[in-house]
Amino acid sequence: MDILLALIDGIGAAMQPTNLGLAIAGVMVGLFVGAMPGLGSVNGVAILLPFTFVIQEFTGSATSPMIFLAAIYYGAMYGGAISSITLGIPGASTAVATTFDGRPMALAGRADRALVIAALASFVGGTISNILFTAFAPPLASVALKFGDPEIFALMLLAFATFIGLGGDDIPKTIFSICFGLVLASVGFDIVSGEPRLVFFDISGFSHGIRFLVLAIGVYGIGEMMWTMMASQSHSAMSYVKITRRGLIAACREFASAWRGTAIGSFLGFFVGLLPAAGATPGSLMAYGVAKLTARDPKSFGKGNPDGISAPESANNAASTGAMLPMMTLGIPGSPTTAVLLAGMVIWGLQPGPLLFSSQPDFVWPLIGSFYISNVIAVLVNLAFIPVFVWMLRMPFTILAPVIFVLSLIGTFAAYQDMFDVWLMVLFGFGALLLRKLDYPLAPAVLAIVLGPIAEPKLRQSLLFSDGDFSIFFTRPIAGPITIVALILILLPIVKFALAHIRPANR
Repeated sequence: MDILLALIDGIGAAMQPTNLGLAIAGVMVGLFVGAMPGLGSVNGVAILLPFTFVIQEFTGSATSPMIFLAAIYYGAMYGGAISSITLGIPGASTAVATTFDGRPMALAGRADRALVIAALASFVGGTISNILFTAFAPPLASVALKFGDPEIFALMLLAFATFIGLGGDDIPKTIFSICFGLVLASVGFDIVSGEPRLVFFDISGFSHGIRFLVLAIGVYGIGEMMWTMMASQSHSAMSYVKITRRGLIAACREFASAWRGTAIGSFLGFFVGLLPAAGATPGSLMAYGVAKLTARDPKSFGKGNPDGISAPESANNAASTGAMLPMMTLGIPGSPTTAVLLAGMVIWGLQPGPLLFSSQPDFVWPLIGSFYISNVIAVLVNLAFIPVFVWMLRMPFTILAPVIFVLSLIGTFAAYQDMFDVWLMVLFGFGALLLRKLDYPLAPAVLAIVLGPIAEPKLRQSLLFSDGDFSIFFTRPIAGPITIVALILILLPIVKFALAHIRPANR
């Protein structure tokens, strides 16, 4: 009851004209930042962090600038789906999984429905995670603390296991795709010895490793554009998308049929967001994999399945709230963006940790209240601007293709200010085109390059702790069951594939 009263007071404080205006402005900025390839919530929050000092001087409170930054974070989670669906370019790494089914749905002339499903799934995921955050912050933070290196590696292994089936029935090509992604993820300096690994031709640009955003924009921006051009896919199907009230009602009904993906994404995304150094990108990819794994018709994924949109979109919004929880209750950022937010809190004289809720309730509860407010603002703005987003698709592909190319170049350069990454992005685009022509699935490789840099250090640190004994992944009470389930999910499709090819040979 005390928590409910505190939340009501917090929402009331968040709805004060100044804070409400900052929330609206933050969501609008976040939508642009999220939709613009190469930016994302991390860059948006980091770029605008100095501006919050002006807000603090004007309001005299640390709560208002934090509400502004949190609204940017929320808006960016929504905005990433816009370019993923309309252009096939992930606005941010958190929206990569949305392209798997969002882009095919747009190509089929259903972009309006894809955008509605993405917005409503984001809203549901954000709402569920806000409720969980409010009700269970201290115990959930203590659960997250129990996840050490073996547990996090086991969870990453489970994520890989859910993606074994992403390549359809061709298991060898899927495994090759995952291994290829892991090789790319290992480029750079070794985390233990400091020695360079796979620095091809001694090119210094490889020393920082293969940046995920470079791969994502290359594969889903340049690669998708060239594939569409080579396949001579007609753009007219998207040109006739019309926004009508009947169409929006039908889109809402279609979202209701995607309840399974929304539920999976909301709860799984929030849980993954709790874990230090995980964040929304692994959460959205894992939610997509689990939704496909548990679907009645998994072969429809990748062809415009509504669950393939609702799962990652609800997951990345739930994970963004989940990542705030360890940051506020333990002082441990759950994602790169919350690391920037943590820095802002420290600059403003706040001390994140267990005592923050009791010592700074005037800061905590208005901030939590702003989560609810920003979530509502974001879904309303998204739905209101759907006609604008669909209008983008009415451009002839002869105009749209150069726009995609330029946005990909600008987005990659804006993210890292490095021309080497721009050329590498173009190279990945040609590589993705080649793999698609050879019928190799791209999604498992994308998953591998996201989770590889997280899984490898956890694996090696766990083995260092156990003196090289792999039993550490089976004997610990949390890591053991997760590892066993992951191994079963990995072995089952491999065994089925082997049996399916052995039986015809015997006949």
